[in-house]
Amino acid sequence: MATFFAHESSFVDDNVKIGDNTKVWHFSHILSGSNIGTNCSFGQNCVVGPKVTIGNGVKVQNNISIYEGVVVEDDVFLGPSMVFTNVTNPRAFIVRREEFKQTLLKKGCSIGANATIVCGVTIGEYALIGSGTVVNKDVKPYSLMVGVPARQIGWVSKAGNTLKFDENDIAIDSFDNSKYKIENDNLILIEGK
Repeated sequence: MATFFAHESSFVDDNVKIGDNTKVWHFSHILSGSNIGTNCSFGQNCVVGPKVTIGNGVKVQNNISIYEGVVVEDDVFLGPSMVFTNVTNPRAFIVRREEFKQTLLKKGCSIGANATIVCGVTIGEYALIGSGTVVNKDVKPYSLMVGVPARQIGWVSKAGNTLKFDENDIAIDSFDNSKYKIENDNLILIEGK
């Protein structure tokens, strides 16, 4: 049986899987059918589910709702009060549960505070979405995205550092000396972990 912490003010429904060392803090609710990995953290006032899959090592800050249709891979960071949508044309008087679009957050990406992720997009590995950004289309791995709507202004390393490239389109991250190269308008890790 997994050992996780849920604050006494939080609710964890039946038919939920939560991995070891995960913490669910004040006033949060984990809905039925959700599957959460190990070593995750959910700040206060979070709602997850129903039927949401979250990987290992995910950090969910305060005031975030993760709706059905969202898939979060390992080591993703979700900044305070960022927003997911799950229908492109919502109406209060029309039920569109069968129209939920999948949103995929790939391993290691980070979403800044107050960003909005419009449903149906994929955010690539280690991408960094700036605070307040509105993402309405797919994001390449390692992309640095800002604005409304989101636009790419650079590339980041796995550590989240903005990369500076030499004349051969190669950059070295000062954090761990990993080496990156731009090929066909994509960033490739060519040396390092």
